Amino acid sequence: MKENALRARLIVALDRPDLKSALEQVDRLGEAVAWYKVGLELFCAAGSPAVQALADRGKRVFLDLKLHDIPATVGKAIRALGGVPVSLITVHAAGGPAMLRAAAEAAGALKSPPRLLGVTMLTSLDGSELPSLWNPKTDLEEKVLALAVQCEEAGFAGVIASPLEIGPLRLEHEPPFLIVTPGIRGAGDKTQDQKRTLSLPEAFARGADMVVVGRPILEA
Repeated sequence: MKENALRARLIVALDRPDLKSALEQVDRLGEAVAWYKVGLELFCAAGSPAVQALADRGKRVFLDLKLHDIPATVGKAIRALGGVPVSLITVHAAGGPAMLRAAAEAAGALKSPPRLLGVTMLTSLDGSELPSLWNPKTDLEEKVLALAVQCEEAGFAGVIASPLEIGPLRLEHEPPFLIVTPGIRGAGDKTQDQKRTLSLPEAFARGADMVVVGRPILEA
């Protein structure tokens, strides 16, 4: 894959405890990276100034807050982010159709609507943990596919899913529906708390539109 094509599809997870250390990483990577993920840790530590600092450097921001609450609260949270320069926002798909619709309606009413992505199943989970969360007969892949349908019906731009579900998702959801994939690890990388992983080339080969990579890049 050419460098410019990879740059447009790679999101670096800026998982840092404060804005100073986060921006040091951004400046170190320079023009090699166009997209950054701001997650709960950095957003709770620095708030919207973290997003603005990235935008001021010409970066696009994926705000990974995994919103999950009653429909009215999630809608208000999306509207409250209207003045923050983000391109993508995550919402937990398990919040239900009403919550997903409320999020989509709130985003659509903004002056510069961000695209919404539904988080299907955290990559820290595997099939062995599903019986304690849902019906003992629940199949992980089937659950991911069902949640993706709800996201598309609500008007979401796409979903967050592990590399292992990319193929089945792409069979059911054609572009421009986005499949954004965390859990990217190379052969020599430690998986840490990620359980459902593949390499970057494998994820793209299966049909991922974008990938999220953190520690393998930040700790290189």
